[in-house]
Order: sequence, then C-alpha cells, then structure tokens
Amino acid sequence: MHIDIITVLPELLESPFQHSILKRAQQKGLLKVEVHDLRAYGLGRHQQVDDYPYGGGAGMVMMVEPIARCMEELQARRTYDELIYLTPDGQTLDQPMANALSLQQNLLLLCGHYKGVDERVREHYITREISIGDYVLSGGELAAAVLVDAIGRLLPGVLGDETSALFDSFQDRLLAPPVYTRPEEFRGWKVPEVLLSGNFARIEAWRNEQAERRTRERRPDLLEEEE
Repeated sequence: MHIDIITVLPELLESPFQHSILKRAQQKGLLKVEVHDLRAYGLGRHQQVDDYPYGGGAGMVMMVEPIARCMEELQARRTYDELIYLTPDGQTLDQPMANALSLQQNLLLLCGHYKGVDERVREHYITREISIGDYVLSGGELAAAVLVDAIGRLLPGVLGDETSALFDSFQDRLLAPPVYTRPEEFRGWKVPEVLLSGNFARIEAWRNEQAERRTRERRPDLLEEEE
C-alpha cells in the first residue's frame, strides 16, 4: 500500500511512522508513506498557502491553487483509490472503515489546517472526508497519523500474529475482553481460573461473555447499532 500525505507541517509526521508497527511495515515493503510539504507548491516568493476568507471572519483558509498543484502532480504519478480530507465534519472513523481502506492500494490524505480548506478543493478533488472524533485539533496531521496507523496494522504480514488484528476491539462490534499475563497472582489479585484451565472451549466462551459484558457496560451503543 502507498499513502501520500499533504501537510503544511511535515515535521509533525516525522515520528509516528518511524517506530513500532508502522516502521516494520515499511521495512517489510508492505507500506510506503510519503509526506509532502504543501509550501513547496505555495505561491510567490513567500510560498503562500493560505489567505483571508471571503466575506470576512477570523482565521485563515488554505488556498485552492497550491493544493490543486500538489494533488495534480501526485495524481500524475499514480491513480488513487481515495483522496481523503481529514476534517472534524467528516465521517467518523471506525473499524469497518479502517478495514475497507486497508484493502486499497493508493491513498492520498490532505491535512486540514487553519480554518480549513477552500471549499472548491472539497468539491472537485476530495472523494472522502474523515474525522477521528467529535472534537477539533490544531490540524489534520495527528488525525492522518491515527488513520494511517489504523489502516497499516491491518495489512497482511504487518503484525507478528496474523490473527491478532481479527480480535481487536470493534472488529465484531464488541470491545476486547480482559487479558492477563504472568504472574498468576500479584498482591492477592488472581488470574481467572478459567484462563489457566487449558480448556480452550471454556476460555473462548468466557472471553465472548466478558467482551459482551464490557461492551454493554461501556459502549451499549455498539450493541444497539447491531440490533
């Protein structure tokens, strides 16, 4: 999979992709992430990428021309399955969306900043708009990092245990059950006996029961959506 990211602050994205699972994914050649500085496509001597909004009001707006120049140059190199704008008013990212995007080959992400982008970018270039939650960040860079992480870990061969991602929270609209490791007892706090039984049918039933219980307690909305 190839993911291109357009941003006015490329430095914010240096660390997230150079460690842990995403680093290994790139080293294995399963994922390639390229970050593009929008200012390289800015206008004039000062490489301007933003301007005051028509009609007045506070804040600045990302200009259409630099974004168009950058996107069209990248589109000349490869065909994208989705051109994604990270914005608070986009569709909320969830596990089914991450699953679907992980099946694509080429994605282009545009990080919003300031008061957002000129609406013509959204009308004529963007194919999908995504939010990572009902709150506002200073820019779309962190949201882009979250999206890439959610997608990248699902690529076949990225995780050490091929089945690991299948049992993550939200994969079956249930939160993950409790997990334990050694020691069996710590300060009088014991691991549930069923997990030590070696009876895998009982263990699986216990995990399913705990997952449903935790979901009902913490995220009943997930069960309501299923119904």
